Amino acid sequence: MESELLAPTIPAAKVSSLFIYPIKSCRGISVSHAPLTPTGLRWDRQWVVVNSKGRACTQRVDPKLALVEVQLPPDALAEDYQPTNNSYMVLKAPGMESLKICLSKQHEVTEAITVWEWTGSAWDEGIEASRWFSDYLGKPCQLVRFNAASEVRRVDPNYVGGQHRTYFSDGYPFLLLSQESLDALNELLQEPIPINRFRPNILVEGCDPYSEDLWTEIKISGFSFQGVKLCSRCKVPTINQETGISGSEPTETLMKTRSGKVLRPDAKNKNKVYFGQNIVWNWMDSSAKGSGKIIRVGDPVYVLRKVSSAAEAAA
Repeated sequence: MESELLAPTIPAAKVSSLFIYPIKSCRGISVSHAPLTPTGLRWDRQWVVVNSKGRACTQRVDPKLALVEVQLPPDALAEDYQPTNNSYMVLKAPGMESLKICLSKQHEVTEAITVWEWTGSAWDEGIEASRWFSDYLGKPCQLVRFNAASEVRRVDPNYVGGQHRTYFSDGYPFLLLSQESLDALNELLQEPIPINRFRPNILVEGCDPYSEDLWTEIKISGFSFQGVKLCSRCKVPTINQETGISGSEPTETLMKTRSGKVLRPDAKNKNKVYFGQNIVWNWMDSSAKGSGKIIRVGDPVYVLRKVSSAAEAAA
């Protein structure tokens, strides 16, 4: 159904937190600001750990990845930042020595790296990184970086057209959630859970619970974003990000309140649960040209278009 066109004069919400996840499925970093890129916030999911067959390792199978802490150089989020030979990403994990990954080194290309439906080449971060993750996960592993020089991973054309793309995220460059949605869920849970269970990029506050389900076009500090589809959730939100131990919640409660059967009774995928909205940045718009492409905590969020119910949202 056609979304309703709005003429907002006051913000619907504001950005309350921003998160980047440099290595897929490893611990995120809370940041005060981040440069926008067509593939997501800068540094987000540029790396992935793969097994001996080149397939992505994620918390679904390797929940210990939740305990891998990632640190970037202090100035890595400056818009004009360029890494030098002394620029490192530092990894820490229980029982492991720190691992330093040089951000500017020349990489060997490795082929047949697979994340979901996509297969392509990536840059190998070398034997030391491979040994570190192999020791930590107890199986042969390799750390690779997206080969931005020659590879493009487009988002699902069934949901959004154009030149939208991503690196090693599950499928879309940005995930947006509201604090009010988390608060509403936590009211139903015996033990409240933190936002890190859901691994959003953009957390907003000041709106009604689950109102982000309905947003099909928003502006954050002048940048236009498109709401693509409700985010169907996998096992990861059941994994405690401080311990790496999984349980039954929040999926058990979400099945009662946020399943396809509840939200979208006339659609398919009745047994999926939804929490958050996958979005893309309309980086080809004229407003996106020039410098200053940074979003910040505190930025206003304006809703330009929305649908009237979750049943009408794409999913």
